[in-house]
Amino acid sequence: MGGSVSCCISPGESPKVHRREVELEECPITTTEDVSEDTGTYLQHISDRELPDELAQEANPSDHPRASTLFLNKSQTDVREKRKSNYLNHMSPGLLTKKYSSCSTIFIDDSTVSQPNLKSTIKCVALAIYYHIKNRDSNRSLDIFDEKKHPLTREKVPDDYSVVDPEHKLIYRFIRTLFSSAQLTAECAIVTLVYLERLLTYAEMDICPCNWKRIVLGAILLASKVWDDQAVWNVDYCQILKDITVEDMNEMERHFLELLQFNINVPASVYAKYYFDLRSLADENNLSFPLEPLNNKRAQKLEAISRLCEDKYKDLCKSAMRRSVSVDNLVGIKNTHAVLS
Repeated sequence: MGGSVSCCISPGESPKVHRREVELEECPITTTEDVSEDTGTYLQHISDRELPDELAQEANPSDHPRASTLFLNKSQTDVREKRKSNYLNHMSPGLLTKKYSSCSTIFIDDSTVSQPNLKSTIKCVALAIYYHIKNRDSNRSLDIFDEKKHPLTREKVPDDYSVVDPEHKLIYRFIRTLFSSAQLTAECAIVTLVYLERLLTYAEMDICPCNWKRIVLGAILLASKVWDDQAVWNVDYCQILKDITVEDMNEMERHFLELLQFNINVPASVYAKYYFDLRSLADENNLSFPLEPLNNKRAQKLEAISRLCEDKYKDLCKSAMRRSVSVDNLVGIKNTHAVLS
């Protein structure tokens, strides 16, 4: 019985721990050296290669919704310095230009998680990449992303190309040119940032002045193929960037996928986290989304959307009102009023 087992072990020791130690002594661990040639190659189980949840969340923020994004952590240093400078100089930039709702006027923006504003999203993604480059830890890179070894144009690469950090406007113009020419969506920009941070984490490299263009190009190329229904071909990017070859694009795409370990899945929770973190980054840097007053046309549009959602909810409630229902489907079922005689 359980009482007899507990009498043989000290009060501070668990019976399960003791039983586990006995099992480990009876079953020796097999290593790669113990495997003979007849048994074949030793394959490690996938559970042995996976990290615990806490370590995985800390190492791969682009895979787990609870982990903080890298670009938001990179920007905190500059945000604190700006707040300190504004406090010392008694300045409050952005407060006078920000619009607030009142009783007579309501200001709303058209950017949502499902339909982000394209221009504002690209600006936020470019700002996140800017903070990645500015506050990088080192200059770890790979030859496939080096712009001097694989130039995007025929123009001579400056000698200080690996030293001078690009400005936010330069990064924004580069991304905007690709998105406008390829007609990509705002959602693709968010997925681009997810793939970029996943590459930096998996490959243990940094985005720096010498490789940022090719890393961004590779992330956009992959995101457009995964996200958009009608993907842009590699040869189409060669028409946008006149001096790059299809072979170079294919090689860069192949290396990008290998460095990502072919993990191109972006969960909805991770996508939502990046969207709201980009909005937080915009608020901290006075890069507000465009606000417009609510007029009759937009009010009717919002009312139609809300009516559509309400109809969907009613349909779900009706589907739950069956003759024989499960306890899990009792949500939305209204009880009948009792009749008192």
